[in-house]
Amino acid sequence: EICACLVGSEMCIRDRIMKKVIYSFIFLFCAVLTLQAETMVVATYNLRNANGGDSTNGNGWGQRYPYIAQIVQFHGFDIFGTQEGKYPQLQDLRQAMPGYDYIGVGRDDGKRAGEHSAIFYRTDKFEVLEHGDFWLSEITDRPNKGWDAVLPRICTWGEFRDKQTGFTFLFFNLHMDHVGVQARAESAKLILEKIKEFPKKLPAILTGDFNVDQTSESYQLLDGSGIMRDSYEIADFRYAPNGTFNGFHPDRKTDSRIDHLFLTKEFEVKKYGILTDTYRSEAKESARKEQNGNFPKEVSLSKYEARTPSDHFPVMIVVEVKD
Repeated sequence: EICACLVGSEMCIRDRIMKKVIYSFIFLFCAVLTLQAETMVVATYNLRNANGGDSTNGNGWGQRYPYIAQIVQFHGFDIFGTQEGKYPQLQDLRQAMPGYDYIGVGRDDGKRAGEHSAIFYRTDKFEVLEHGDFWLSEITDRPNKGWDAVLPRICTWGEFRDKQTGFTFLFFNLHMDHVGVQARAESAKLILEKIKEFPKKLPAILTGDFNVDQTSESYQLLDGSGIMRDSYEIADFRYAPNGTFNGFHPDRKTDSRIDHLFLTKEFEVKKYGILTDTYRSEAKESARKEQNGNFPKEVSLSKYEARTPSDHFPVMIVVEVKD
């Protein structure tokens, strides 16, 4: 009987140890999954609308969008807001970026006409729970121009869920008017009201081309709201060799940031970057090859022209969700 009790006790001890080991592995496994899934690469990118004038000047959409698609995929954007893209442009991008889809409608008719403020996202990472659009105006539910704006302006929003962790957040993307000062200020107020009034009190991200830099009234309304902060201001690390508008001139410099990413307090910004990538197109003059004694004779350089994929640089951030 004594031996049997001892054997039974040893078995109980082994069972308890095994259970602790299994529970520890499960806990660590879940913790690792959560840590990986709570990091996101978020961006905003004004694509520049496709038009004949740009094509004449050598900046046609057909030659630009493959580079835009490569930038997105190389840098691993998980979700990003776009501005100015028209329906055919968005189809080109979706085809060039397998694994991405978008939400958003045209600002001119609420369907396909006019520029969009589309939100692209990785379909393997996120699912869209709800989405919609509203106009930056006193009348938000149909196409119109608000306040002193010279064009109709639209904001697209989505409620996204991380498929792995279940983390759910709101994403707003817009393009503010380039002329209307009142329209920009009122649009900033409208966005803040939409976030506060949303039935589900969720973390929120706001991206867009705000057509004003960090010194303007509408910018201060957002950054000083107590609801959202500019990701640039709270980033642990910044890479910003230029401002965000280039006008298709890769050799110009500005300190103005007119493309912004604002976040609610649930997010931490680990890295912020303005990506000044360029590509090369054949120069108008003869593309003669140059050789130089400073590099091997097997190497030759041809005369090409540096170009930017859009008249704006994309802005990218790496964020983590706070515990």
